[in-house]
Amino acid sequence: MRRPSIKARTAARWRHRTPRRRGYAVLGAATLLLAALTGLTGTAGAASAAESAGHVDTAARPAADAADCPAQSDTPDFGPNVHIFDPSMGDAAIQSQLDTQFNQMKDTQTAQFSENRVADLFKPGSYSVEDNVGFYTSVAGLGQNPDDVTINGDVTVDAFNASDAGNATQNFWRSAENLAINPSSGTDRWAVAQAAPFRRIDVHGNLALYPASYGYASGGFIADTKVSGQASSVSQQQWYTRNSNLGSWDGGVWNMVFSGVSGAPGNTFPNPPETTLATTPVSRDVPYLYVDGSGDYRVFEPSLETNSSGASWANGSTPGTSLPMSQFYVVKAGDTAATINNALAEGCNLFVTPGVYHLNQMLDVTRADTTILGVGYPTFVPDNGVNAMQVADVDGVRIKGLLFDAGTTNSQALLTVGPSGSSADHSADPTTIQDVFFRIGGENAGKATDSLVVNSNNTIIDHIWAWRADHGNAGTVGWNTNTADNGLTVNGNNVLADGLFVEHYQKYEVVWNGQGGKTIFFQNENPYDPPDQASWMSSSGVNGYAAYKVADNVTSHEAWGLGSYCYFNVNPAVNNYHAFEVPNTPGVKFHDALTVSLGGVGTISHVINDTGAVTASNTTPSNVVSFP
Repeated sequence: MRRPSIKARTAARWRHRTPRRRGYAVLGAATLLLAALTGLTGTAGAASAAESAGHVDTAARPAADAADCPAQSDTPDFGPNVHIFDPSMGDAAIQSQLDTQFNQMKDTQTAQFSENRVADLFKPGSYSVEDNVGFYTSVAGLGQNPDDVTINGDVTVDAFNASDAGNATQNFWRSAENLAINPSSGTDRWAVAQAAPFRRIDVHGNLALYPASYGYASGGFIADTKVSGQASSVSQQQWYTRNSNLGSWDGGVWNMVFSGVSGAPGNTFPNPPETTLATTPVSRDVPYLYVDGSGDYRVFEPSLETNSSGASWANGSTPGTSLPMSQFYVVKAGDTAATINNALAEGCNLFVTPGVYHLNQMLDVTRADTTILGVGYPTFVPDNGVNAMQVADVDGVRIKGLLFDAGTTNSQALLTVGPSGSSADHSADPTTIQDVFFRIGGENAGKATDSLVVNSNNTIIDHIWAWRADHGNAGTVGWNTNTADNGLTVNGNNVLADGLFVEHYQKYEVVWNGQGGKTIFFQNENPYDPPDQASWMSSSGVNGYAAYKVADNVTSHEAWGLGSYCYFNVNPAVNNYHAFEVPNTPGVKFHDALTVSLGGVGTISHVINDTGAVTASNTTPSNVVSFP
């Protein structure tokens, strides 16, 4: 279905205007934008393989030390989907390659569910180029600090295609990291939706987070970044910014959240709808690839921080530890689940290159402090109902930059952190799940009961998007087609989730059973497609399922900046009784929560438990500032 055309809007008109939902759900009066993306034939640059690890039997694979990893090259062959640029190549040659690649990756109708994957990595130096970033593309500098690589030009995401109708609401699965930008016009534009992180960037100027058309947008995530000028959200309906330095901020539609951000606006929810925490309770920035002075590749692993604020490199190099590439097995075309499990069993970390990797067995991460670092949206598809990856209940595992895409035979879980009953204290060295994304349907008719299950205590979830697809290739989306119960289930204690995006699952989308949990920013849409009310009841007499459920026995939990939206386009008579279901106890606290009915298509009766007004028909939020 084609998007309705929209007229350009000024920033002033958007500042406190309520937009319609994202491009694939851009609402005319009551119109769902389901792009009929049929006949996509793009092929992956990498063949069937896998990157992840499952916990089949830790006794069967005794944990190895990283020192036991058979020596790998410090200047490895990263394969054909990793493009490494050097200033000596010349700007014109680099620009030509970027343009050719972008033309293949930009189109929402043909590239969104293709199997093309790419990473563009810039060695230290300066480049005068314009880098437009398409689907499944990672752009990153290879310096130890962001200003080691400077783009004199722009790193841009916009509503690139005529079919986008000026909207940026399907600008998924792309990233920028670890470089400086001198914008050509003084303002860089990063108009994205979900799964599009902007990390470790030094913007020497302004940052526009909305399309040039002022069309609809549904993002987004920034971390460990400096913007010397103004960051403007304008038409973005929600956004989360963590541990950054901004010259200033402008904009607010429904749910703008900041933690540990210098230059953030004050806490004024709901008018304007901005939630600000002075610090982030616990954080550890992402591992990243860089080139040292000898020309060898290394991976830098930032240190754990508590009650932190500002970019980690604002006053010097990011604190942490550097590992040689000799301790990393490079996963690329031709690898299989068996070869990856073998590398893990030998004590290697994993560096996963762009491609689509099919798994015929669960991958098994058993060694403490294992790092699994992906670039270019490497995608893991479990076949024949296997679970994709499981991590033992050990310290310090870092998983970054992966996309798990459910296979056509149901998996019980895509990623599990710690076996059931995990009890160890990992507060000094937690596992981190960062820029890890989950997809059920869209490209394939995927099925998975759970996407992410966290059993280990103290785990940090730092930006995920778990998405049961509401649109995609023909035959991949439907109530009985891409089935999935839960996006995130937390059983561990003292788990933190910041930048939590979970959408369209068929039962409780987030289930929190552990004590002492915290969430900073939550964005959700209920499933669009319950066929009728009887098919979507959490219990007798209770319509629907809460988007975020805290178990009845939990006595301590706190959350800030949470939005849940409904758009029951298959049957607008469907109702969800409440978006948040929590124990009514003093230790369970919610701050700045809201619900919205997009275009008035269906209703949510309450925000939290029995508190909060029924959603309005004019796409305005029902707000609860604090609960209880």
